[in-house]
Amino acid sequence: MSHRLGMFRMPSAQMRGQGLRNQRIHTHLMEMMLHLKQTIEKNLMHLTTRHLQQDLVLEEQRHSQAASEQEALLGRLMYQLVNLLQSGAMGGLGLQPSCPSLDVRHDVRGGQWAQSPRQPDWPVHQLSDLEATFVSQHLSSRGIDISALYHSSFQDYKIYQRDKYHEDKNTMGFINLGLSENKLCLDLMTERLSQSDMNYIEDDLLQYPDWRGQPFLREEVARFLTYYCKVPDQLDPENVVVLNGCSSVFSTLAMVLCDPGEAFLIPAPFYGGFAFSACLYSKVELILVHLDSEVTDANPHPFQLTVDKLEQALLEARLTGKKVRGLILINPQNPLGDVYSRDSLQGYLEFAKKYHLHVIIDEIYMLSVFDEFITFHSVLSMESLPDPNRTHVIWGTSKDFGISGFRFGVLYTHNREVASAVSSFGYLHGISGIAQHKLCRLLQDREWIDKVYLPTYRSRLQIAHGYMTKKLEALGIPFLNRGSGLYIWMNLKMYLDPCTFEEELLLHRRFLDNKLILSRGRTYMCKEPGWFRITFADKPLLLKQAMHRFYQVLSEQKQDLIMKQLENAQRE
Repeated sequence: MSHRLGMFRMPSAQMRGQGLRNQRIHTHLMEMMLHLKQTIEKNLMHLTTRHLQQDLVLEEQRHSQAASEQEALLGRLMYQLVNLLQSGAMGGLGLQPSCPSLDVRHDVRGGQWAQSPRQPDWPVHQLSDLEATFVSQHLSSRGIDISALYHSSFQDYKIYQRDKYHEDKNTMGFINLGLSENKLCLDLMTERLSQSDMNYIEDDLLQYPDWRGQPFLREEVARFLTYYCKVPDQLDPENVVVLNGCSSVFSTLAMVLCDPGEAFLIPAPFYGGFAFSACLYSKVELILVHLDSEVTDANPHPFQLTVDKLEQALLEARLTGKKVRGLILINPQNPLGDVYSRDSLQGYLEFAKKYHLHVIIDEIYMLSVFDEFITFHSVLSMESLPDPNRTHVIWGTSKDFGISGFRFGVLYTHNREVASAVSSFGYLHGISGIAQHKLCRLLQDREWIDKVYLPTYRSRLQIAHGYMTKKLEALGIPFLNRGSGLYIWMNLKMYLDPCTFEEELLLHRRFLDNKLILSRGRTYMCKEPGWFRITFADKPLLLKQAMHRFYQVLSEQKQDLIMKQLENAQRE
């Protein structure tokens, strides 16, 4: 039975919820309009005073640049207003936009990102020529979309970069426990990277390199992975490609394995950078395999991935006409911290082989397992891969060695076609020769890694993890107690009333107001509101300051919830 849109009536509870959402959107709009008004007034004042300047060329150039910056800011603000109005209108109709930022604010339904079971997929909003002209005189529509995606995805990170906490220079700055960055062994790494063998320069290091990476580095990477992944046979350097970071490796893999509009399955919650990377270049869709926190007979562990869930997600995707090209796995998992057993890995790989799917498995935390009772099994350690030509492994030094600034990522694949295609992106995403030499020397120093670095690193991980978990336990906050990674997946649902993603976002903003950055669950496409990821791989003093702010925010939030409940009781 069909109904006209104008005759549709919501249940009263839904209307109240919709009213609350509209009220928040209205508040956000008013804030943006005020910011826009202030920016316009500032711009007009700037243009007025510009004509009164007497200086010649230098002053004119400076004002021209300032005017351009103001125009760009105005454009971005107007674009955000358009997007907010559009999302508010679509939200009122129960519809969803489709290519969100990392800080996604829409529902993910039916196992598929940005798809409602009652509605067709909504394409990424493409600006008309008129809109594009209004927003920017310099960017293409595609450029505007990318710029908007970047600004919305990294807004908190940009604020943090401008005002970082420092124990001496800026004690009131932002503490970032939302970013998974390893700062536990900077002293060891600084000392090792300062030794004389690192300071080597020859002519070849100053020239254009092999786009796959320097042969000496690829050979060392093959030896390193063979040793630490416990590979039965020596890995082949010809199957190694190095680029400037694991996100570059993933993005290029998505480009060469998928055409625009094709898709990967990915268990959710998952590392949000994959969402950004998938949208940025390749326009590949991510079909979410939702994992549940509730323990049941069918789900004996929180957020457990099973082959049945993969089968169901694939079937639903194919019924909607999606072409699924692969499966993405993270082991150890981010943000959950789970380490897959060998049997589980075997099951996932056999599922992929059955349906001719590529498997991209990110093992970037493989050396960050600090619980001695947990064994990490690399997919490369398996005696016989079900489908070697469709199995592709990513690793890098950013997490395990805490040198994310080096921008180093590795692909290992048995498929020479894939390796060759990914290698071509070394033209854009290569690493400097000098950095490659330092990385080679670091990976070569097996004695230092085994006897100095890894024992110290894992010990410090245990101590920092123990400190953080005790604080959470004292506050009565549930969390996943895992023995790997740099972070803890915790449940703050008790501080949300009602328990919605809107309230989750408000709590996230409250943390920001107190100069503390955490990662909220919606960033990881978690289907349940209230989950947050908190990083613990930092210095003790910083963690102490962070937990003080954390406690302060939750205390204020709890008081507000009590007041809200009292007000509701009085109204009833």
